[in-house]
Formats: sequence, C-alpha cells, structure tokens
Amino acid sequence: MAATTPTRSDRTRQVVVVISAVVAIIGSFIGSGAVIGTPIQDQVGGALTADSTLIAPAGPAFSIWSVIYTGLIAYTIWQLFPKPAVSERNRRLGYPIVVTLLLNAAWILSVQAGLLWLSCIVIVILLAALLYTFVGVVRTRTNGQGIVESIVLDGTMGLYLGWVSIATAANITAGLQTAGFDGFGLEPDVWGIVILVVAGIAGLVIALYGRGRLSPTASLAWGLSWVAVSRTTGELVSQPVAIAAVVVAVALVLATVAIRVARGGRGSAPV
Repeated sequence: MAATTPTRSDRTRQVVVVISAVVAIIGSFIGSGAVIGTPIQDQVGGALTADSTLIAPAGPAFSIWSVIYTGLIAYTIWQLFPKPAVSERNRRLGYPIVVTLLLNAAWILSVQAGLLWLSCIVIVILLAALLYTFVGVVRTRTNGQGIVESIVLDGTMGLYLGWVSIATAANITAGLQTAGFDGFGLEPDVWGIVILVVAGIAGLVIALYGRGRLSPTASLAWGLSWVAVSRTTGELVSQPVAIAAVVVAVALVLATVAIRVARGGRGSAPV
C-alpha cells in the first residue's frame, strides 16, 4: 500500500523539482536578454532568427514559452501539496520532469555560448526526455484525477512536447544549414515541405498514443502556423512551404479531434 504521508524520498524529489524549475526560469531569463545575456535570436550568428531557415517560425510563436513556463511553475507549486506529494504519478514523473527542466536550461546556455552544434544535440535529448515523460503521463493517468492535475501535469507536458517537437526541427535545420549541408541537390522548398510533413507525422503518432490529447497538437499546430506566417511576411518567403505548414497544421488538428472522438472524448484524454 502506498504511503499516505510524504516520505523522505518524496521530500527530496519535491526539493529537486523546485531547484530545477528555478534553474530553468533563470536560464529563460538569461535567454531572453531582458537584463543580462543576449537574446537567443541574436546568438550563433543569427542562425535561429525567423528568417534564418524555411522552418523557422515568426517571432511571436515563441510567446508560447510564457504559457509553458506558467504551467511548469504551477506544476512545481502543486507537487508540493500533501496529496500530490505521495501520488504515484509524481513519484514516477517527478525526476523525468526534472531532466527536461535542466536540459531546457542547458539548451539556452549552449546557444548563449555560441555552440549551435551543441544546441542541436541538447534539444534532441530534450525531445527524447519529453517523449519518455509523455509516455509516463499517458500510462499513469487515472480516471479519478482532478482538473488541476490534468491541466498542470498533463496539459503542461503536452504543450511542452508539442512545441519542442517543432523547435527541434527548426534547430536541426539551422544547424545543418550553418554546417553547409546542400540538401543532396534538392531544392530548399522540397526539403522544407518534407521536414514539415515529418513533423506532422510525428504529431499524429503522439495524438494516437495520447488518445487524442489536445495540448501536444495545439502547440505543434501553433508552431506550424507561425512557420507559415514567417514564410509569407518575412524576408525568406516561400509560398510552397507556407501552404504545406498550413495544410499539415489543419490536418493534424482534424486528425487529433477525430481520434479523440473515436476514443471516447474527454473521458479518455483530458488535455
């Protein structure tokens, strides 16, 4: 029988989560360049700006980080309460979430250090950690969990995963372009469309496994939509890539809704 009062290991996990969240928030603050540090988009020779590659989303897309960080802060506070402290879900997911928080900070620091190649490695590991965490979120969900838990845990990690999925595609594309990759002779538009389709397929797999969870699809579709905006209003214009981004985003949303309805709606997947 699970303990009904927090154990020493529970308290340790809670403290580690808090420390990791603080590290991630400090990293985000540095990455914003608001007071110290240089804005991410101005680092690594501008390789991560909205017009650096065909997969780069427009600047406003990154405002989703404020929602994700708000969710992570909410989770950090919520997991300190007595009931979540002894929850088997938090006992399983607490440390994987810690890993994602620390990797998030590591990614920002790698970009701040001007190491684009290292940022590509870190964000791939971050994506893998988020996929592992998402699998745990899906497997440990219980029918009796409350709306707060569904939002601060399920919803936050879903948004986090969806956004990092498209961010990984953009980051790796920037890294390959900076390294001089010529696309094996294929036109840049073709590569852009291929990458967006792959991102859409990845989103579909997540939607299928998550039984139609809305949050991963929402953030991934958000990123795809801003790729379309960037390719129509920025300096690097590409109508084929813009159209592909919109088509993939719409198709992913419709597919997720269909999966959700087919598998029982809200009762089978909260967010």
